[in-house]
Amino acid sequence: MEKVIEKKRNIKRSNIVQLLLVIVIIVLLNIISGFLFTRADLTSEKRYSLAPATKKVLKNLDDVMFFKIYLAGDLPPAFQRLSNETKEMLDEFRVYSDFVQYQFVDLSAIADEKDRTFAYRSLAEKGLQPTTLRVNKKGQSSQLVIFPGGIVTYRGHETPVQLLSGSNLGEDPNKVLNNSIQALEYNLASAIQILTKSTKPSIAILEGQGELSKMETFDLEQSLSQFYNVERVTINHKINALTIRIKIDSLHERLANKYKALIIAKPSRPFDEKDKFLIDQFIMRGGKTLWLIDPVYTPWDSLEKYNSTMGVSNDINLEDMLYTYGARLNTNLVMDLNALPIPLKTGQIGNQPQFTFFRWFYFPLLTPTISHPIVNGLNAIKTEFISTIDTVEARGIKKQVLLASSPYACTVNVPVLVELEMLKQQPDERLFTRGPFPVAILLEGEFMSSYLFRIPPELAENKGLEFKKKSKPTKMIIVADGDIVKNQFNLKQGYPLPMGYDQWTQETFGNRDFILNAMNFLCDESGLITVRSRELKMRLLDMKKVESDGLFWKLLNLLLPVLLILIYALISFRIRRMKFARKTK
Repeated sequence: MEKVIEKKRNIKRSNIVQLLLVIVIIVLLNIISGFLFTRADLTSEKRYSLAPATKKVLKNLDDVMFFKIYLAGDLPPAFQRLSNETKEMLDEFRVYSDFVQYQFVDLSAIADEKDRTFAYRSLAEKGLQPTTLRVNKKGQSSQLVIFPGGIVTYRGHETPVQLLSGSNLGEDPNKVLNNSIQALEYNLASAIQILTKSTKPSIAILEGQGELSKMETFDLEQSLSQFYNVERVTINHKINALTIRIKIDSLHERLANKYKALIIAKPSRPFDEKDKFLIDQFIMRGGKTLWLIDPVYTPWDSLEKYNSTMGVSNDINLEDMLYTYGARLNTNLVMDLNALPIPLKTGQIGNQPQFTFFRWFYFPLLTPTISHPIVNGLNAIKTEFISTIDTVEARGIKKQVLLASSPYACTVNVPVLVELEMLKQQPDERLFTRGPFPVAILLEGEFMSSYLFRIPPELAENKGLEFKKKSKPTKMIIVADGDIVKNQFNLKQGYPLPMGYDQWTQETFGNRDFILNAMNFLCDESGLITVRSRELKMRLLDMKKVESDGLFWKLLNLLLPVLLILIYALISFRIRRMKFARKTK
C-alpha cells in the first residue's frame, strides 16, 4: 500500500516539475522573442513576406502614417476579398512599424444622401476613382458606388492610393482582382514614400524641337510632380541647360547633371549637332532618358478634314544616336486587330449626327505580357500611329522589350496613304498574322558616346565640356510613339483630361501607370519599384470539373473528416481494450 502511495506521490511530483518546466520555457521564449524577431512564410510565392525595400521604408517612419481605406460594409465578394487582403497587408506593415495606423470606412453607411454625395465628390477631388457596380439584392437590382482606395495622411499632408488595378476592356474579374492584390504592397508603400520624401529629384521635359506642348502634357507633369520636381528645358546650345558646375575642393570644379532624367516627348523638328552632343554628354554622366519618338509623321487633322492623310518619315536627326545606344526606330506603322475603336459619322437624325464605333487598326492597344516591374499587371495601353523598334549590337548593353503589339498585327512602310474609308471595309485577317512587333524597349548598361569619333571641332576645343567617352551605368527607355503621354481635351469645355483616358470610349487605359512606372524605374534608387514584379498565382476552380464532379467533392469533404474521426476512435478504443486486458491478466 505504501508503495502505491509513494508511486502516486512521485507521479504528482513529476507532473508538477513538468508543468513548472513548461512555464519556464514559455517565459524564456517570450523574453527571447522580445529581442529576436523572425517570421516564417510557407507560401510558395512568399505572398506574406514584405520586400526589403518596403521594410526599409517602414523602419524609417518616425511619425504616424494613417491609412483611411474606403472598402468596408456589405461589399461584393471580389471587393470583400480585396478589403481583407488590404487589411492583412496593413497588419503586415504594422509588424515592422508601430507608426502605421488604419481605419476602414463604409461610405454606404452615410444615411443622408446629400452627405454621401458630398463625400463622393470630395474623394474624387482628392484623386480617388470610383467604381459603379450593378448588384442584385432580394431580386431587386441597384447601383453601388465604391471607391476602391484610400487617403494616406502624414504630418498634415495626404495622398490618394488606388487599390483596384486594370479594370477596363472586359477583363476577367478574377485577373483584375489578382493584379490588384499583387500591386497592394507597391501601392501602399509608394504612398508612404511619397509622403516621407524630404527632397524630390528633378527631371526635365525637353522643348525647342516641336515637342508636345505644356497643355498636351498637362497630366504628365501633374502625375510626375508627386515624385519629382518637373521643369521644361530648352537646350539651344547652352552648356548649362542640362549641367551645373559643382566644387570638388577650393581649386577644382567638375560638371554634373542638373536633372536625374530627361523626357523627350514627340519632337517634330530635327535636332542640331550641338544640342545632340549635350544630350549625349548628359547620358554619359549617368543621366536617365525617356525617348518618346514618332518615326513616322501622320497628321491627324488632315485625316479629320479630308478623311485621308499621308504617313511620311519623320526625320528628326536622332537615328545615329539611338543606333549607337543599341536601338533602331523603323519608318513603318503598326496595324493591329487589337485596336482602339474610334467614332465615325454614319448618319444624322434631325440635327444630331449619328456615330458608329469602328476599330482603327492604326491605334493599337498594347497589353503587357511580361512580369517586368514597369509593365507587370498594367491595363492595356493606347497608342496612336506607333512604329516598330529593332535592337542592334551595342557591347555591354542589356536590352529588354517592354511593350509589343498583339500577334494579330502587320506593318506598312512609308510613305503610306491612311484613309478613314478602310473602317467600313472588312479586314483580311490573313494579313494580320505577323506580330508581335516590339514597340518599346529598355536599355541598361554603360553606353558609348555617339560622338566618340566625330566631336565637332568647336566642341572638341572647349575644355569646359569635359567630354566623356563612356557613360556611367545608366538606363534609357525608348518608345516608338510620342502620343503615348498626350492627354485629350474635353470637347465642350476644353480642359485637359487624364493621360490614358479616352473620352470616346470612356475607358481609362494604362498610359499614366506605364509612364510613372518607367520614370520610377529609371530614377528611384530605393528599389521599391521591383516590388511590382511579384506574381501571385491564381488558384481558381475549374468550373467544368465543378459542374461534373462537384457533388462528389462536397460529399467527400463532408464525410471524410467524420470517417477519419470514427476510425481514430475505434483504433483508440481497441488499443485501450488491449492494454486493459493485458493488465487484468
